[in-house]
Amino acid sequence: MSLKAGIVGLPNVGKSTLFNAITKKNILAANYPFATIEPNVGVVFVPDKRLDFLKELYHPERVIPTTFEFTDIAGLVKGAHQGEGLGNKFLSHIREVDAIVEVVRCFDDANITHVSGETNPIRDIEIINVELILADLDIVLNRLGKIEKKADTTKEKDVVLERDTLRKAKDALEKNIPLRNLELTKDELQVIKNFNFLTLKPIIYAANVDEDTVAVGDNDYSLQVKEYAAKENNGVIVMCCKLEEDLSNLEEEEKKELLASVGVNNSGLDKLIFATYDLLGLATFFTAGTDECRAWTFHKGSKAPACAGIIHNDFEKGFIKAEVMSFDDLFLLKDEKKVKESGKLRIEGKEYIMKDGDICYFRFNV
Repeated sequence: MSLKAGIVGLPNVGKSTLFNAITKKNILAANYPFATIEPNVGVVFVPDKRLDFLKELYHPERVIPTTFEFTDIAGLVKGAHQGEGLGNKFLSHIREVDAIVEVVRCFDDANITHVSGETNPIRDIEIINVELILADLDIVLNRLGKIEKKADTTKEKDVVLERDTLRKAKDALEKNIPLRNLELTKDELQVIKNFNFLTLKPIIYAANVDEDTVAVGDNDYSLQVKEYAAKENNGVIVMCCKLEEDLSNLEEEEKKELLASVGVNNSGLDKLIFATYDLLGLATFFTAGTDECRAWTFHKGSKAPACAGIIHNDFEKGFIKAEVMSFDDLFLLKDEKKVKESGKLRIEGKEYIMKDGDICYFRFNV
C-alpha cells in the first residue's frame, strides 16, 4: 500500500529541512525561494517498537517495517493558483498525495529571509489555504460551465447529482470553507473524489519552532497555529526542523543525548510520522515467524480478506480464514505456544474487522 504525504508551505519555512530529516537525504535546502523545483520523494520507515519485540522473540532472517512516502513540494506563494511562482506545477504535485503536511514558520531569524518580510503564521497559513481553495474553485467553475446546461435539459440522474454536488462545493469554497469540512453524502463524496480536490485532502500543521522553544513546548506563534487548527479540527505537531535534521545524522544513543540536552524525550519527527499515519486512518498488522517479521499498513475498518490481499492478491481471492492473536497477548505471555494454550489465538472469518496490532497467519486456497 503506497501512501503519500506532501510537505507544503511558503518558501523558507523549513520544508526542505524537514524533508532532509525524514529521508536522511541531503537535498537542496537553500535560503531563497524556489530552491526546490521538482518534488523530492523519500520513503521513511514508520517506527514501531512492537516490531522490535517480534524480532527479539522470533529471531527472523528479515525484519521489514511498514513505510510511508513523503514528497517535498516547492514553496507556494500568493497567486499560485494563477501560476505565480510556478504555482500550477506545484499544485499539480499536491494533487498526487493522500495527505498534506503544512509547515508553518514559528520562529524569528534575521538571517533567514521570510518571503513576506516578517513572521506571521496565521497569515502564512491563510495564504496557502486560500490558494488551495481558489485552485479547487477554478476546477469547480470550469466543470459546472460544461454540465449545467446538460443537467437542466436531460435530467440524467448522474449528471444532476454531479451538478448539485459541484454547486454545493462552489458555495463552500466561495465562503472559504475547505471541502474536507463539508458534510457530504456517500454519493456526493464519490462525485467529489473524482476531481482529486486539494482541499478535500486531510491536513496537519507542522509548527516549525527554534531549539529554545522545543524545551518549553510552545511559543506565541505555535499557540496561534494551535488555536487556528482547533477551529478547523486539524492537528498540530510542534517541532524544530533544524533539530530534527541534526538528529537524523546521529546514532541512536547520540540522538537520545541530544534530545536530553534540549530537554525533550521524543523526536518531533516520530510524532509527525505517527500523526500523519493516524490522519489517514491507517493501522498496522503483523506477520511473524522465523523467516520474516513484517509490519503491514491497512485502513482502519478493513476486513480480514482485504488485509490478506495487501500481502498478495491470491490471499484475498482464495481467503479461507485467518489465525489471529493480538500483539498485547503475545507481549504479555512472551510465547506463541502459551498464547494458543491460553485460548487467545482466534480463528476469524471473512467478516472479521482487523485491529491495530493483530498478528496474522492467513489461510487461503486458489
